Order: sequence, then C-alpha cells, then structure tokens
Amino acid sequence: MNSGFALAGRTANEISAVVEAGVRSGALPAGAALPPIRTAATQLGVSPATVAAAYQALRQRGIAESAGRQGTRVRPRPAVAPARGQFRLEVPDGVLDLATGGPDPRLLPDVGPGLARIAATSVPTGYAAAAGFPPLFDAARAALQRDGVDASELAVTGGALDGIERLLNAHMLPGDRVAVEDPGWANLLDLVAALGLRPVPVPVDESGPDPQRLADALRAGARAFVLTSRAQNPTGASVTADRASELRAVLETHADVLVIEDDHAAELSVQPLFHLGGTTRAWGFVRSVSKPYGPDLRLAVVAGDATSIGRLTGRQRLGTGWVSLVLQRLVADMWADPQVASAVSAASAQYERRRSALVLALRSAGLSVTGRTGLNVWVAVPDETVAVARLREAGYAVAPGALYRLATPPAIRITISSLSTDDVPALASATAAAVGGHSLISGV
Repeated sequence: MNSGFALAGRTANEISAVVEAGVRSGALPAGAALPPIRTAATQLGVSPATVAAAYQALRQRGIAESAGRQGTRVRPRPAVAPARGQFRLEVPDGVLDLATGGPDPRLLPDVGPGLARIAATSVPTGYAAAAGFPPLFDAARAALQRDGVDASELAVTGGALDGIERLLNAHMLPGDRVAVEDPGWANLLDLVAALGLRPVPVPVDESGPDPQRLADALRAGARAFVLTSRAQNPTGASVTADRASELRAVLETHADVLVIEDDHAAELSVQPLFHLGGTTRAWGFVRSVSKPYGPDLRLAVVAGDATSIGRLTGRQRLGTGWVSLVLQRLVADMWADPQVASAVSAASAQYERRRSALVLALRSAGLSVTGRTGLNVWVAVPDETVAVARLREAGYAVAPGALYRLATPPAIRITISSLSTDDVPALASATAAAVGGHSLISGV
C-alpha cells in the first residue's frame, strides 16, 4: 500500500469510492496492492464480506484486478482518469518514441482536399438525415465483399473500440467470460475489465490465436471470442488460411458464441484477410480507419448478423445517436480519392520495409521476435523492466509487455512507426544488449 494513501469507509460503496479517489489523485499508482481482505476488515472494523464486495466492485469497474496469491491491485491502466491525465508512457526529450503505437503522421494522407470538397457541397441537415451516409455504406459494402465479408447488414461506430464495446453489450452480461488474445490489445483488455466481463486468455503466435486453447476457453464457458484479423497489436500476427480453417472448425461446435473480428489495419496490411464471420450465429466484423487515414478519424464500419447489428444500432440511438455525418462524408470522399489510395499504399509499403528490416536484424542478433505485418514487433525478454530501462538509456522508448499480457511470458513491444531503416542496425544492437545477450526460444 502506498504510504500516502489510507483506506477508509464503513460500507462497500464507501470503501470502493475511497480507493477510486486514491487512484484519481495518484496516491494509489498503477500496480499498487490493496490490503488483504481480512487485514482491511480488521483495520476498518467491518466484516470481510464488506471489503470483498468493495474489491469486487472495483474489479467490475475496471479499476482493480485479481493478482492471484498477491491479492488485489490497481490495474496497469485503470478505468478512471487520474487528476493529471490519462496513464501514458512518458518519452523523455532526445529519446526515439517506439512505444506509442500510432501511425507515422508523415505517412498519413492529406485530409485537406476532402474537407474542401465536402465544404463546397450542400448536405441535408437534421436528425432524420444523420443516421447513415449512403455513399459511405456503398463503398464499405463493396470493399468488405471483395474481402469475403457478408456486408448485407452494416453499422457505423465511433472507431474500433466503440464498435467492439457495442457488440459485447449487445450479447454479454457482467460476469460472462470472453476469450481474448494473449498477448492482446491493451485497450480491449481494459474494456473487458470495465464491462465487468472475465477474460479467458488464448495464446497467439504469428499465425493467430491457438485453436486448441480457444477450444479450451470455450469449454470453460467463454461466450464470446474477440480476435484481430491481421496486424495484431502487439505481436504483428496475422491469421493465415490454415489457422482460419482450424479456428472455424472449433467455432462450428459452439454456434452460440459471439465472434468479433477487429480489422484495424485494413488497407495497411500486406497480408490477405481470412474471415471467420458466419461460423457462429452471432458475429461482428469491425473495420476502422484510424491507422490508414488518421487517428482523429474516429470511425469504423461494422458488418454482422442481423440481430447483432440491429441491437447495436438500436442502442446507439439511445446514446450518441450517430457518428458525425461530416466525418462519414469525409471518409467516403477519402475512400473514393485515387490520390488518397496511393498515399495509403505507399505508407503500407514503407511500414513493411521498416518492420521486415527490424525483424530480420533482431532475429540475426539471436532474439525471439514475432511480427508478420502491421506497426508492431514483439520481442521476448527475460525481464521487461530491465529491457525497457536499458533501451531508454540507449535512446529508445519501448512499451513493456505487461500492458498487453495476461498469462504469456515477458516481452517488449517495439512500434516501427517512427523508425527509419537507417535506425534499424543500432536499434537491433541496443535491443540485444538490453536483453543481455540471451538466446531465447522462439515463440510468444
């Protein structure tokens, strides 16, 4: 327990509120351990059941997590913002940022021409006209169908995570189990915790999730499965044709499971798409535009079965209502612009050169690396803290794997967005030195 924090309260609500306030103020940092239940109960003069209920509420709100024999601790990225802002990896001046995970701003297409075109064109205004922009739906449907995705039912959401959250809410209840990739997207793991769902880890290799471990997760009661189609964050994995066939064989025996596929890289990935949707009755395929076109373009198209899309759009009407029609028009315009398509294609090729060069250099140095496509490379290490600290001293900021792992071994994530191919030899040498010269067994 942090010396600047004192647990207090007489009821479960009061105790959980005090802990939440401690997280917001910074008195309880990420990873801080909460007192054991019986110790806290004696200190506060309440029953152990009261403390247990408070801790359960904190876990359900995504603020705390169970640490096994180590008790309960604050999550690495709790679902409450501290007074000084969101939890972020700090990158000191003079250190190359290979930790953030976003696209290279220099490779994003220019939105200016598209904004000018839609500004010069009249557009219907008012609530009735805002639900969906037909040209956006037409373009999305055509692109998805080329990739083998049934796009007869479509919705538009405020980005990938918004789409995934709405699909989960359409089918799941707090306490339900969800099969998730391990390692996997940190934001998704945080979302699952914040929704009160229980993650069941499914290990990932370069070809995608492990089919046997998925079968184990489903037998253990997982009612949903969320996976990344390609350019998986953090490992750079991409589901292959053979792996997709194996995963479909597992899912065919669990027809009631909700399957959600995240295709966040879309046009940036050099790997083809192998789609799982339709194997089960409930499914959703989410394709967002932030990585290829710009992080501020908070839009994703979601295809799925009629029930899932109907529930998603129905609930959307009761909240945000719709995604900005201006944004929908801008994305539709960019999808139709040959110059934008050329810029995205050039960015994809540039990312491929950077990633391939780094993977080759790291493997030549004897390191265990995954990264078939996308913006990230996953490097196995004996000790994440040591590796991250040594690389920072050498001038490189990388992300610790603990942000993305549930039960898989230690690793670091290196984002190649800010990397040039000229930087690769020095970075590979520094990474090998940071790992300590160990020759690690291949695999995640």
